[in-house]
Amino acid sequence: MPRDPLSASANPPLAATPTGDEAGRTTGAPAPVEEVLTLRIALEEDLVGEVRTRFRYDPQRPYEVQLTFHLGRADEADWVFSRQLLRDGLEGLSGQGDVKLWPAYCPCHGSTLHLALESPHGSALLEMSKAAVKSWLRRTYACVSEAAEAATGPTDEQLAQLVGF
Repeated sequence: MPRDPLSASANPPLAATPTGDEAGRTTGAPAPVEEVLTLRIALEEDLVGEVRTRFRYDPQRPYEVQLTFHLGRADEADWVFSRQLLRDGLEGLSGQGDVKLWPAYCPCHGSTLHLALESPHGSALLEMSKAAVKSWLRRTYACVSEAAEAATGPTDEQLAQLVGF
């Protein structure tokens, strides 16, 4: 039986690399925060399927989250979007264009999060447990806080220089 590509981490955990700070301790990059969730996907008007999806947050790329949809084929579909977009979608309509998220309530599944994806290849409407996403997202913020994330990006002045203001 072929190995399920979602049964193990996409990348092996990052090992701590000794850097020898002034106190003599070793430090290393935090490992990515990953979890595989089963999402429900609308296939037709009254037909719903399931797709296993890896949620991945890499502290080295603090603004983004990656969702990898295991479609039962050799290829997988990766979507990358901002962590803030996901966080905001837990509370209200978030996003525009290719990615939109919003909270909902399903009598069968309770509090859910809807994810609508659009691409030149088609569109998809997915539903997932709001509590499970919130729990995973909380772990990402424990790894890199919102303040630490903001400190990694360019300042307003640097952005203005980039766009020529």
